[in-house]
Amino acid sequence: MDTVSIGKAISAATVCRRLHMSGLYARVPRVCVPLSVQSRGPGLQWCREHANWNVSDWCNVMFTDESRFALEPDDKRIRIWRERTRNQSQNITEYLSFRGGNIMVWPGISLGYRTDLHIFKRGSLTAVRYRYEVLEPIVRLYAAAIVPTFILMDDNARPHRADIVDDYLESEGIARMAWPAYSPDLNPIENLWDALGRAVSSPFPPPATLIELETALQEERRLLNSAVVDHLTESMVT
Repeated sequence: MDTVSIGKAISAATVCRRLHMSGLYARVPRVCVPLSVQSRGPGLQWCREHANWNVSDWCNVMFTDESRFALEPDDKRIRIWRERTRNQSQNITEYLSFRGGNIMVWPGISLGYRTDLHIFKRGSLTAVRYRYEVLEPIVRLYAAAIVPTFILMDDNARPHRADIVDDYLESEGIARMAWPAYSPDLNPIENLWDALGRAVSSPFPPPATLIELETALQEERRLLNSAVVDHLTESMVT
């Protein structure tokens, strides 16, 4: 690196050392959902509308979401310590285009309650599956115990907003929370996904088949401390 102003050549290594001495380190940028000026407004408005909600308000809400777990997750947290052995097999992570297969799961959480993990067997999520596999056998029964204050939180995924879903929720008298687009960070269940992902991938060897992965997810969900899950809902109080 040539620095004309001082008439000396400074190596990149020297610059890095100086940056480290100042407490600056190179890191992979955090990943976030791209937000336009227009999409930020509804999210901010939603936060303002719920800023004064207390625990008693949030305990009526069931937070829900779907997530996929892969046999070969692209876990960028994995690091290795090595010397001059960069290309040795033990220091290489193989990447599979389809990551060995994956499964989609759905849970719901609220203060003092959490559903079992629902596993979507084969295929992808559709409005029909959402209505008959999730809403009718799971959400409806829980809502019946909380009525009339129960509120369902689901995001704006297309299957969630289909007419067949809207009609069913209306027929059952189930209230739905308005949810701003592109706002996964507002849903406390995102922290549950992180906890489950870490727990499932930590054992060695990790699950090798989809059946093993499903079993591991169900077991780790069972082992999750209820206080930890409750704290996710309580964290909505500002």
